[in-house]
Amino acid sequence: MNTNLKALTVAAIAYALIGSIVMAQNVEGVTVQATRILNTKTIDRSASGVPLIDISLSYGVSMAGLDLASHAGAMELEKRVHNAGIAACQEISRQYPEAIPSQSECAKSATDKAMVRVHELEAAADKKAAK
Repeated sequence: MNTNLKALTVAAIAYALIGSIVMAQNVEGVTVQATRILNTKTIDRSASGVPLIDISLSYGVSMAGLDLASHAGAMELEKRVHNAGIAACQEISRQYPEAIPSQSECAKSATDKAMVRVHELEAAADKKAAK
C-alpha cells in the first residue's frame, strides 16, 4: 500500500508540473497550487517514525476575457483564483481526508500564494492602462 501511495503521489506531482508547463505555453494565467501533508501508517516502522508524504494539486486559472485594469476584471480573476484554491483543496481532502493542514487552511495558503502573481498582473495592467 505504501508503494502505491508513493507512486500516486509522484504521479500527482508530475501531473501538476506538466499541467502547469502546458498551461504556461498556451495562455498566460495563474496557477493555484494546493499542498497538504499526509501522515501514513506503515506495517514496518522506521527509526524516524511515520513517513510524511507531500501531496500537491495545481489548477490553472484562465484570464481569458478579463480586463485586469478594470476593477471588475481584477475582482473576477481574484474570485477565480479563490475558487480554484478551494476546489484543489477539496479534491485533496476527498482523496486524502486525513491530510494536514485542514481544508480551509490549505485553501487559504494556496490562494495567498497565487494572489502574489495576481497582484503582479493587476499592477502591470494598471501601468499599461496609465500609458
